Amino acid sequence: MNKHQEMQRLIRLYKEETGETEVNMRKVAIFANNRGWPLPKPRDPLDLLAKEFTQAARQEVRRDPKTGKPYRANHALPTTQGGEQFTLWIDIDEATRPQMLKSLINRREQMVGDGLQLSLDADHWNSIHPEESPIQIPLDFTDDVNWRKNAPDEDSKAA
Repeated sequence: MNKHQEMQRLIRLYKEETGETEVNMRKVAIFANNRGWPLPKPRDPLDLLAKEFTQAARQEVRRDPKTGKPYRANHALPTTQGGEQFTLWIDIDEATRPQMLKSLINRREQMVGDGLQLSLDADHWNSIHPEESPIQIPLDFTDDVNWRKNAPDEDSKAA
């Protein structure tokens, strides 16, 4: 049994012992630690700082001067060098076409993965609840994206 499988077993045990069905993972961590699960070693402060910079980069939004619409300034660029995989960050206004294409395709693949898992989860729930009306989650986001692109933005709503 690998580490995550053992952690999943402890989550189930926590639920059995407490009767809780909505689980607070901090309580599970205390439960596991009380049963001998070791606390993780503190992270390297430089790794923590790099993570904070990543969050700051991800959150930077600018406005297109022509349309006034917001866009993400910084984009993740998955990279492999010397057999090691890591992420570089590029500014959309400085990025080359190949860089942006790679970044945007990577984000699209993340969305496809999320959509696949959402579909599998809904299929499972529907299969174990045949007496209920099936939950149907449309995965064509074209209309949703167009509606949001053309909706007033938050800044104009507040005015």
